[in-house]
Amino acid sequence: MGHLGYIAAAYGVSIVAIGGLATWLLTDMAARRRELDRLHKAGYRRRSDKREIVHETE
Repeated sequence: MGHLGYIAAAYGVSIVAIGGLATWLLTDMAARRRELDRLHKAGYRRRSDKREIVHETE
């Protein structure tokens, strides 16, 4: 059982690091969504959201 402490510590550090990254990503994603909703409500649109304008020629 000489290496058990090292292995447990390595797993613990990995779990904490991955959990921290996941938490950071989820909170940042929520902040970006709130920001996009705010911009959308203010009238800003994405460039790729352009609607095709059809001109009738008669």
